[in-house]
Amino acid sequence: MRIRTAKTLLVVVDVALVAYWVAVIADLLPEAQRFRDYSNPVVQAWNWSFLPLDLLAVACGLAGVRMATTGSRVGRSVLTVGLTLTFCAGFMAVSFWAFYGDFDAAWWAPNIALMVVPLLVHLAMLAEDRTEDRTQDRVTDRVRRATS
Repeated sequence: MRIRTAKTLLVVVDVALVAYWVAVIADLLPEAQRFRDYSNPVVQAWNWSFLPLDLLAVACGLAGVRMATTGSRVGRSVLTVGLTLTFCAGFMAVSFWAFYGDFDAAWWAPNIALMVVPLLVHLAMLAEDRTEDRTQDRVTDRVRRATS
C-alpha cells in the first residue's frame, strides 16, 4: 500500500472515530445499534474511559499526517504515537468484548479496523523508508565511483 493511500485511510478512520463520539455525546446511536448492556453504568464507564485515549489518538494521527506531509522532522514520530494509540484503542475494545463474551460483528469490525489501519500505515512507512534507503545507497555508490 502506498504511503499516501495509507495516510488517507488513517484520516478516514480518525474522522469516523470523532463521528462515533459525537453520536455518543449527542445520544444519537439507535437502540438497535448499541452494544450489549449499553445502559449498564459500569459498561458505560468503560466506554467513556476511551474518550481521552481516542481523542489523543485522533489528535496525534491527524497532526502526524499533516506534519509528515509538510516534511516536519517530528511528523513521523507524532504519527507513530497516533498509530500506536489508535491500535491500542481498538485492541483494548476487542479484548474487552472477547473477555465479556460478546461477539457482535457490528462492534468488532470497527475496532478491528482501529487495529489494522495503523498496522497498514506503519508498514507503508517502513516500505517508504526502505525505498529512501535504496535511493540513498545508489547515490552514495555513484559518488564513490565518481570520486575513485
